[in-house]
Amino acid sequence: MNIQTSARSVPSIPDWFGEITLIVSHLQHQGVLTDISEQVRFARRRFGRYEVIDFLAVLFGYAISGERTLEGFYERLQPWESAFMALFGRDRKPSRATLSRFLAALDQTAVEALRTLFLEDLLARSLEKEEQTGGLTDRTGTQWLVFDVDGTREAARQRALPQTPDRPAAQRRLRPLCAPGYTGRKRGEVVRTRTTVLQAHTHQWLGTYGNPGNGEYRAELRRAVAAIQSYLKAYQHPDACTLLRLDGQYGTGAVLADLAGLPFVMRGRDYQILKRTEIQARLKLPPDQHLTHPESGMVRALYDCPDVPVGPDGVQCRVVVATHPAGEKKSPVGVTRSGVVYKLFFSRLPQQAFTASDVVALYLHRGASAPALADEDQEQDPDRWVSQTATGQEAWQLISQWVWNLRLELGHQLHPDPVRTTEFAPAAPPVPAPTAPCSGYAPPQVGLRRTRWPLFGARLCPPA
Repeated sequence: MNIQTSARSVPSIPDWFGEITLIVSHLQHQGVLTDISEQVRFARRRFGRYEVIDFLAVLFGYAISGERTLEGFYERLQPWESAFMALFGRDRKPSRATLSRFLAALDQTAVEALRTLFLEDLLARSLEKEEQTGGLTDRTGTQWLVFDVDGTREAARQRALPQTPDRPAAQRRLRPLCAPGYTGRKRGEVVRTRTTVLQAHTHQWLGTYGNPGNGEYRAELRRAVAAIQSYLKAYQHPDACTLLRLDGQYGTGAVLADLAGLPFVMRGRDYQILKRTEIQARLKLPPDQHLTHPESGMVRALYDCPDVPVGPDGVQCRVVVATHPAGEKKSPVGVTRSGVVYKLFFSRLPQQAFTASDVVALYLHRGASAPALADEDQEQDPDRWVSQTATGQEAWQLISQWVWNLRLELGHQLHPDPVRTTEFAPAAPPVPAPTAPCSGYAPPQVGLRRTRWPLFGARLCPPA
């Protein structure tokens, strides 16, 4: 056996370079790269020979590669950087320091222009040739389009710094990007929250909107609704057959004014509604339905209360109250009174199309968006820190969602599997025509004209 070695370095092509070539060629064919070069404008001093497309090309490659850090991505790409930039029609790749300065100086106008192009590219081509967007069919046969609006957060660790009179005040690098807030199960001292919009049937992202701390959830919700309305207009889908599934943080009556009249289902957290007279009267009657959880076996009693005024404006809303006996541990969701846990669900779905159990099951299946967020974290991890400014981080997360949608589109072209149809409950049977019951009584008829003798029938003779 002879083994020959050489001191000459012969690097191998990264395994993700082929996917970058395919996706960039697709963007070039659709004219997306040209639109980015022409519409995403950003002027700053000492820009040098670089353009916006040079920096976005690096972000596209970084999102596709799956490398954990920009340093690792640059090291793997270094022998092939000329070929990489040639895919975008450019001849020079910016360094890491130049990319960092660009993201730090990026303004909000350029980010919004990039967001507009991202949504336009999504709406320009359907996932299937038949323009099938999926849907949910209710008990009356009407098809609904479901969107999930949910928030995710990323926490950041901060070291303890000495604070003495002879030292200047500590300056945190992530202070403009993050703020103290609810971290959930994640370890950290500061957090950044972003709201995501997902088309529940095709798992395509419609947008991401981030803010420091706990975020500005109402402002982000209004922007999410605007993106959904653009989607509905592009596919000519009626607003009345659109369903928004929202998290519990939106469960107040004040949020209903931000939904632009779109039907919704959400978990309510305004438990003062339980003190209303009509709700108390309804809870004293037998429940409408019982819902059994398929895994835990918990049985919930459901009380359907239509047309309940909710919020400061008194918006009419359908309220479903779910109750179950309290356990040994305190329930993390709901309010416990006299050994019974009460949970509220707000909706604007018609009762003839969705029963009370349908409303609760639709909210519980809102967890279907959690696997999409988990897959996104595993494949691309858009919440990792790429920039120390809000605009730079927002641009990176838009590019990451863009790559996700492109992978779905190209993968569906390679394997055009039909959209699955899942039946949660059978359709409501048609109402039968009225027939005579077994007791022998016929359907009601118009009575005869009253005669002089009201105690005698028409065929009886009057007394002599």
